[in-house]
Amino acid sequence: MSRVESGARSGDRQAAMHLAPVSRETAERFSVYVDLLARWNKVTNLVSKATFGAVWSRHIADSAQIKLAAPTAIRWIDIGSGAGLPGLVLAMQLADVPGALVHCIERDQRKCAFLREVARATGSPAIVHPVPVQAVDPVRLGPVDAVTARAFAPISTTLHLAKVWLERGAVGVFPCGRSSQEQLRSVNYAVPYAIDILPSVVDAEAAILRVRLN
Repeated sequence: MSRVESGARSGDRQAAMHLAPVSRETAERFSVYVDLLARWNKVTNLVSKATFGAVWSRHIADSAQIKLAAPTAIRWIDIGSGAGLPGLVLAMQLADVPGALVHCIERDQRKCAFLREVARATGSPAIVHPVPVQAVDPVRLGPVDAVTARAFAPISTTLHLAKVWLERGAVGVFPCGRSSQEQLRSVNYAVPYAIDILPSVVDAEAAILRVRLN
């Protein structure tokens, strides 16, 4: 990495931590994650190279803010974890919380290997499930406080897949970027969803949907 690139990354890190403040220990875990992401991204398509220059604000802070929508939740499910955004970020935030656990559901075996490596390197409470979400038995997973997914599928599809946990009392926290209003029009309101639209702290034009079943 050149000196210019290093300086830009440092500035992006500072901006991200201002947007979504975390403890020093959590910030250190994030740094380990970003270093591993940079290394693995050279051979495995984890995040877009076009966004990696702003990885801290575009990905880390954007994922870290999800916890603000369900601050008491300590047992999470991340549908379609991909590079661990937001599942691993949440696990790193919860690493010092007794009983915390994040289930990262990801069918791509290469991405699962990355998820396991980051969880090990950061000491984060994450379990990786290398299967499609439809193959997960919610009873065997045990109690879940919150379910999330980021850049996974349209909200109508995501809600359909998350419904099994919403029915058990979990809250859904789903970042929708700048298309929240458009995506909400596709929701099947025959299902009694209660949806709050929360502003993103990273992008003033983006939103996060917080969903419960009435």
